[in-house]
Amino acid sequence: MTEPYNYGEAREWMINTGNQSNSKWSASTIAITVEAVGLVSSYTQGYPLFLGHASEADTGENTLDIQQAVIMGRILYIAVRDNVYTVDIDALSTGEIYFTKQLTWESNEDKVRTCIMLGKSEDECHNFIKVLIKRNDDTLFICGTDAFSPSCRNYKMDTLEIEGEEISGKGKCPYDAKENNVAMFSGGYLYSGTVSDIRSIDPLIYRSLGDTPNLQTNKKDSNWLKEPNFIHVVDYGNYMYFFFREVAVEVCDTRQLVVSRVARICKNDMGGNIAFLDQMWTSFLKARLNCLVPSILNFYFNELQAVTDVVHINGRDVVFATFTTSEYSIPGSAVCAYDMLELDKVFSGRFKEQLSPFSMWTPVPSDQVPTPRPVSCAGFEPLQEYTSSNDFPEDILNFMKKYHLMDEGISSTESQPWFLQTMVKYKFTKIAVDVSAGPNEDRVVIFLGSQRGMLLKVMDTSGENAFLSSSVFLEEMDVYNPEKCHYKGRHDKTIVSMQLDKPSGALYVAFRHCLIKVPLGRCELHGKCKKACIASRDPYCGWIQASEECKSLVPGDGQEFEQDIEHGNVNDLADC
Repeated sequence: MTEPYNYGEAREWMINTGNQSNSKWSASTIAITVEAVGLVSSYTQGYPLFLGHASEADTGENTLDIQQAVIMGRILYIAVRDNVYTVDIDALSTGEIYFTKQLTWESNEDKVRTCIMLGKSEDECHNFIKVLIKRNDDTLFICGTDAFSPSCRNYKMDTLEIEGEEISGKGKCPYDAKENNVAMFSGGYLYSGTVSDIRSIDPLIYRSLGDTPNLQTNKKDSNWLKEPNFIHVVDYGNYMYFFFREVAVEVCDTRQLVVSRVARICKNDMGGNIAFLDQMWTSFLKARLNCLVPSILNFYFNELQAVTDVVHINGRDVVFATFTTSEYSIPGSAVCAYDMLELDKVFSGRFKEQLSPFSMWTPVPSDQVPTPRPVSCAGFEPLQEYTSSNDFPEDILNFMKKYHLMDEGISSTESQPWFLQTMVKYKFTKIAVDVSAGPNEDRVVIFLGSQRGMLLKVMDTSGENAFLSSSVFLEEMDVYNPEKCHYKGRHDKTIVSMQLDKPSGALYVAFRHCLIKVPLGRCELHGKCKKACIASRDPYCGWIQASEECKSLVPGDGQEFEQDIEHGNVNDLADC
């Protein structure tokens, strides 16, 4: 049994080490390999899994190619190549998971033929479902790459029957399945972040399908977006927030440094006028999202990989995000948390500019910023006198045509990672959070997925006077099933999607060719061993005295149990 990870001690060691050797700090001091309280490996291969068509799975010709998995209501939607499957979560049993409905949408022969003529392979010329979101209470909005000719349709949620006409997916869905994209409906509009051309060189953040003109970022100006990789979109207050990573225009580096960003736009933005920002955003701003270990020279985890929806913790609205280091740095991953109010404070700060192509980026002098201050939403301070962005003065519109980058970056809570690892063989690529874990529903537990099939479970251990300041690494699980999840003998262990479902007590983990139902706690592993149960520190498990076994805890069920998730103290317990 390893000692629990103490981030405070680790951080102190890193900084003290960095201050040695004539105060010259080196990135080589960052060497954190955290061991889990518990390890789980081959046991997970018995978990229920979804393979699509049973006949294909039996022959080894599993062609699922899962793009995403989404839970809406009590239905799990699995978007794959040429198909969408639905699974009734409440009807699941042990063993293989079977779909209840199947929607098939294949590209027609003409599109496939054209796709191949463009030099694409036959495997690429399918319809990969990249957008699957709720349009309203009755309708699903689904888009696919459609053999490099993206298309979108509406479907009835209950029957999966098509509604209305097919429309172009340009600006809503990528052409290439390998491209990341985000999409969300809000106020009857579709907000999307994607590439809008077949070569994947014209990115945009786009609003469409509403009753006003479509709006977008300027594709011709790399100061708006430069080779972005879209990760997540959040609807919060008056704004939509887009999280992505991109090449940093403000950093002079021959290797093209990739950094993490969050962009903000007003939901009531109506664009500019015919002279300035016609059919473009008048409120588009972006800031750097910092996840770093502070020291003499800050050690950055630059590349954003995944972001949660907004969650409410101790009176604060936050998002959690996973980051990895760049390919030129020490391999490592970190989890940082961001307060939504702190995001908006940065967007109320100074702008950044480059006076000439060869000069450094510097803050825009305050006397060059128009009054009232730009980039707020029409109808709200300080632009409350304007009913629409169409009515903004030309000096404001001209300013917003030029300036989009904020001078200050956005710091994480506590100004340091909540959890990190370096020098390990895998990086964190997906994240799911439970903010009401444990029998008292007062614990925060985060699940991290990797590109090597590993799943990590980490719990917040902050005291009453701290906020997301420390964590303990509870479990490391190898959840990939090599016997069932391969395709033609090839293994892609990257976790492509994770969905947490509290009512069923499970995490649905999707790989390219299978989806696995993983219980939130593995209490049965400890069985009749009280010492192992208490030492696990697992908020989902407890020692039930009446039955003398380790069992899953359901909030409010009245069972008497023992736990020690704070310390896992087993000094007085006998070995099993």
